[in-house]
Amino acid sequence: MPTIVLGLGNELLGDEGVGVHAVRLLQRENLPATIRMLEVGTAVLDAVQELEGAERVIILDAMKADGAPGTVYKIPLEDCQGSTCIASMHGFDIFRVMLLAGSGKIPPVTVFGVEPQRLDWSMELSPPVSLALPALLAAVRLELALPPCSS
Repeated sequence: MPTIVLGLGNELLGDEGVGVHAVRLLQRENLPATIRMLEVGTAVLDAVQELEGAERVIILDAMKADGAPGTVYKIPLEDCQGSTCIASMHGFDIFRVMLLAGSGKIPPVTVFGVEPQRLDWSMELSPPVSLALPALLAAVRLELALPPCSS
């Protein structure tokens, strides 16, 4: 059973697309077959089939938690509710998607969020969020028990 890493966000809204940017970088690495990276963007419902049978899920997304822009957070999905977690605002609630995928059973889900600086029309990340990408990727590698990136 695989570990699924979901990159969420709208890359047309600047820092809101940080999860998509992060997954694209992780997809370049030589990962074990037991880890699947999915660039979901805002099409969370499209991930239902991929999530079925997942052993665990890791979500990468922007997260407003009133920290400094670029702050990296790690929290369990059950603590990620309401307007502080952008992961639940992509057209279809991530909680419902996980229930659909697991037929009522949700695997362990960890959310890695990055505090955005700007959420406006741009395909580029703000400087603080761009500078936070290495820390985000290192945290995800640690969670997946992968060796640190050599680049």
